Amino acid sequence: MQSHESTEKDLRAGSGRAQRIAWFAAGAVASCASLMLLGPAIASPGPQETTVVRPVPMGASGMAADSNNRMIAVTGVDITGQSVLYVIDSVNPHLAVYQASGGASGTQNIKLVAARRIDLDLQLDGFNDKTTLDGRPLPYKELEARFDVEVDER
Repeated sequence: MQSHESTEKDLRAGSGRAQRIAWFAAGAVASCASLMLLGPAIASPGPQETTVVRPVPMGASGMAADSNNRMIAVTGVDITGQSVLYVIDSVNPHLAVYQASGGASGTQNIKLVAARRIDLDLQLDGFNDKTTLDGRPLPYKELEARFDVEVDER
């Protein structure tokens, strides 16, 4: 018969294994989602485009990013420890954010967290801009004027 101490140790070991499996599953889901989204864009190059297959480097933080002539995909982990996939369509400017969670089979899923068109966002001269010069705000128009003066002086 096993002792109480031995049983607790076995339970903790099983919990660590389950957690590793959950992280692996979450990463696999995020990878599959990015392949599903990028696959069609990579598989059908335009008439003058060529498809280049290259390895995706993964940073020390577990984040990875890749792109082609249309899509940008960035993976990471949010503050809750769940895998996150950001997908940006650079031709038809849209952003989609997905979250994947692992764990027991009943809690594994992938969900769309947010999505929006970003073409108008990218036309803003500034939003929540904290740029300062000598302790005072430096708005875009003033910064632009400073660059124009420097270019004209050359």
